[in-house]
Amino acid sequence: MFSTEGTVPTQGARGTARPATTSPQPPDMSGHPLQVAIIGGGPGGLYAAALLKRLDPNREITVWERNAPDDTFGFGVVLSDETLGGIEHADPVVYEALQKHFIRWDDIDIAHRGTRHTSSGHGFAALERKRLLEILHDRCRALGIDLRFRTEAPYPAWLAETYDLVIAADGVNSTTRECYAHVFRPHVATHHCRYIWLAADFAFDAFRFEIAETEHGVMQLHGYPYAPDASTVIVEMREEVWQSAGFAELDPQESVERCAKIFADALGGRPLRSNKSAWTTFRTVVNERWSHGNVVLLGDAAHTAHFSIGSGTKLAVEDALALAACLEEQPSIEGALEAYEQERRPVVASTQRAARASLAWFENITLYLDQPPRQFAFNLLTRSRRVTHDNLRLRDAHFTESVERAFGCPPGTPPMFTPFRLRGLTLRNRVVVSPMDMYSAVDGDPGDFHLVHLGARALGGAGLVMTEMVCVSPEGRITPGCTGLYTGRQAEAWKRITDFVHAQAPGTAIGVQLGHSGRKGSTKLMWEGMDEPLEDGNWPLVAASPLPYKPESQTPRELTRAQLTDIREQFSAAARRAVRAGFDLLELHCAHGYLLSGFLSPLTNLRTDAYGGTLAERLRFPLEVFDAVREVWPEDRPMTVRISATDWAEGGTTGEEAVEIARAFAAHGADAIDVSTGQVVAEERPEFGRSYQTPYADRIRHETGIPVIAVGAISSWDDVNSLILAGRTDLCALARPHLYDPHWTLHAAAEQGYDGPGVGWPAAYRAGSRRPQTGRTDAPKPRLTLGT
Repeated sequence: MFSTEGTVPTQGARGTARPATTSPQPPDMSGHPLQVAIIGGGPGGLYAAALLKRLDPNREITVWERNAPDDTFGFGVVLSDETLGGIEHADPVVYEALQKHFIRWDDIDIAHRGTRHTSSGHGFAALERKRLLEILHDRCRALGIDLRFRTEAPYPAWLAETYDLVIAADGVNSTTRECYAHVFRPHVATHHCRYIWLAADFAFDAFRFEIAETEHGVMQLHGYPYAPDASTVIVEMREEVWQSAGFAELDPQESVERCAKIFADALGGRPLRSNKSAWTTFRTVVNERWSHGNVVLLGDAAHTAHFSIGSGTKLAVEDALALAACLEEQPSIEGALEAYEQERRPVVASTQRAARASLAWFENITLYLDQPPRQFAFNLLTRSRRVTHDNLRLRDAHFTESVERAFGCPPGTPPMFTPFRLRGLTLRNRVVVSPMDMYSAVDGDPGDFHLVHLGARALGGAGLVMTEMVCVSPEGRITPGCTGLYTGRQAEAWKRITDFVHAQAPGTAIGVQLGHSGRKGSTKLMWEGMDEPLEDGNWPLVAASPLPYKPESQTPRELTRAQLTDIREQFSAAARRAVRAGFDLLELHCAHGYLLSGFLSPLTNLRTDAYGGTLAERLRFPLEVFDAVREVWPEDRPMTVRISATDWAEGGTTGEEAVEIARAFAAHGADAIDVSTGQVVAEERPEFGRSYQTPYADRIRHETGIPVIAVGAISSWDDVNSLILAGRTDLCALARPHLYDPHWTLHAAAEQGYDGPGVGWPAAYRAGSRRPQTGRTDAPKPRLTLGT
């Protein structure tokens, strides 16, 4: 081993690292055993040390930990059976030691407004964090690992030059990450809640969520046992509630006593205790890279996941397992670190998405307080999207059925097959075929392709089938292949399609989406180059402001007052034709950067007249168009509005503004808001993921009371059932799943074994509804561990 005695540069206090100016270069590995430096003696660093030494006893491993061996912060640690299985396979000695100390339980209790609901079958395992560290200390010592407590680690750049491998497990405040920030490119986000880790000297009999509505605002308790006579208790609240309640002025002991008093019912009047506990704000850490040369990040140094899904220690231990395996499988350190990141990054990204959803749910818990008690409990349990309706039914059928009954589901009826009414239109189920541009029209006329495309999806059982964006003028088309409603011939062509739907798919409604391309028009067909300008045959573009969508795009003309009037009349005339065409519902397209969306966003509306400036002024023209359309659209037929609730870009539409936009349209007569996001500016940075847009619909629904349609990577019937039953949306619009399977809704019914009201098998297809099912294509396997 290279000597580390004498004078070496140390990190000093965390957060004061100097940036490294040279890239770490591993020394020649020939002729000596692998030498590993590990910065940080938490569970992740210690377990990585033990695994690496067990796999090759010749490795020389040193762990630096600035704290004493018996120092620890926090109380209980939760691990899943999946993680424990990995530990058992990798190191039976550690597994056996852990098994002796685990506390296991299955229930989750949710206490709110005097009611307590219990859901079972969740399979938790926890132990004292101090005990976990002791087990890992003993294992490392037995394997001959050099543990250096109360010792600052040498400076990362020096370690990188001296050791073959440097594992930075130095936590959320990682000095190593700062040292190489130019390479790792970290992003650290802070959030809106304060929380504190405490403990109680008794064991909860379940994972306990307790909601306290105080004069200062909502506070919540997260509690779980970690020993036969002890529980972790986390108290959390928004920053403004924390300030209003006076916690900023209290000393630590006063804070602890105050928390115990607020949650006296959950604690049975017992006191709370701390361990150098302090109020803090959670930080989400994301790094673009996890390794540099022979330096690699592990655990919280690389990524964090909110405590409400209990994954911090779990992720660190799983990182250690993956890193050790990759070092065994790959011929070089560089290859091993690359393989480690490729293996772990998708898993961590999925966990972080779930954690962000859970974090946001608790930040915005006030939205849900007035929900019926059982729905509130279901909403809480499914907040991260990892626990779903079908998944929860497998865990606890009795609880799930009680939620369904309270929601109004007839016995055996999945939530997605309950009806929903908008004005005079009753949809037989909650599934919508989302608008999808087909780029297959000729001179704006829908043809046989559109008849087959929309007809097939109507026969497929959805409650509502939407057309693509139908343009109100030739100049309002996106591409030469887009459909229109600016001629009588086009209205007759659309009537052919609506007549087919009404005759052959009775019970399925068909809606038209009206829009104008604005600055995003005169482009190639999608498969020829999405949003790329035509090479010839261009038409002039108009928009709220003269801003091209992309640098190579055509610059639109800013609309004059007279042109605004003309376009408003084009929308009105198209709506009259939509009435004659027989559509059941009309949606006004105010999303995705098209003309009306361009007025709403502050990034695309730079006008200085009455149609630009404040949100109210930016709303003026879209509302004028809405009013003109509503005036000619039949009173008993509903109108919806699609909006982009965020531009996914700095300075764009905010969540608060999206709520106000929804309120404004509802005040003018909109029956529902179709909540999409983005596509407003080319430089957007969306946070893609499963159901990633639904939180915006959820917020609008609960802040305004307006019915909403949720869209965005909803792909399974289980997701639809979960979103509907939790009250996050009223309808779910799916696009790509209906391209893959026009009969998606019918198949969803068959896979759930349901053939009651709301399904609508065409008579000619009934035989297919009785075909034996050999497997389920989209239902997730039950996750019977780490249930939150």
